[in-house]
Amino acid sequence: MIIASASYPITEHAHFNTWRTHVEQWVMDAVKQKAGLLLFPEYGAMELVSVFSDDIRHDIRRQVIELDFLKNEFCSVFSDLAKKYKVIIVAPSIPVIEAGKNVNRVYVFSEKGLSGHQDKFFMTRFENEEWGIQSGTKNLTLFEASWGTFGIQICYDVEFALGSHLLSSNGASLILAPSCTETIRGATRVHIGARARALENQVYTVVSQTVGNALWSPAVDINYGFSACYATPDTDMPEEGIIATLAPQKEGWLIQELDFTKIQNVRDAGQVFNFQDHQHLHMSFKNEEIAIIRQSV
Repeated sequence: MIIASASYPITEHAHFNTWRTHVEQWVMDAVKQKAGLLLFPEYGAMELVSVFSDDIRHDIRRQVIELDFLKNEFCSVFSDLAKKYKVIIVAPSIPVIEAGKNVNRVYVFSEKGLSGHQDKFFMTRFENEEWGIQSGTKNLTLFEASWGTFGIQICYDVEFALGSHLLSSNGASLILAPSCTETIRGATRVHIGARARALENQVYTVVSQTVGNALWSPAVDINYGFSACYATPDTDMPEEGIIATLAPQKEGWLIQELDFTKIQNVRDAGQVFNFQDHQHLHMSFKNEEIAIIRQSV
């Protein structure tokens, strides 16, 4: 499978339709490079705030309400693009209101249309203390494709072993980490987390991050990041576990072909058995059950 991971700038748009054209151009660029799965970053959908009035632009809590009104149109755009170009699109995350809670959600689309979603579990201090974004229902979604199974760990989530462990134990060989960070430290934490999850579970991990500045947006005004693909440093894998990266702050797609037979080979006959040995561990929240949901794409 050829995967495209976006180093994505938050850009201004005068109207919803200009944003739609912009997104389609990004999709077309990845498809021209033979990508079959496209990963956008966390909070990439915040550029839609630019179509709102100035008073909404400057009110980060009201933005969540207004974006929720656009949720169906947002999904329709990516659903249509996935069908048109016959690809899987992991859309940029968007704040949505679910059962009275503001959650950070990633929708996934394929040729069939909307295939499912993943909500973020762990909140950063900014999300929790200033923005009012809350932890989603404790469901982990496994997206099952003809070439393999993947799961999503949104930004801060990939810094914890829990979600990736459960996803991998239930069949995932690829963990996608859409992310939005504003500092080198923040981006580094995500990338270290992604590399650790690749090591622990003997999976591929792919990071997509926002890049550049959007000073008109108080929520995502400063962005630092880069796209990357990681593996466990083991047999027939890169010795440092780094498959490919884009330069920090460089806009564009990181295009990488991943061979999923190598995952099974390293789990069966690697120099170490991280995946097998992790099956002896039990991970969970103290007071919350985690449900595993399977969706075909």
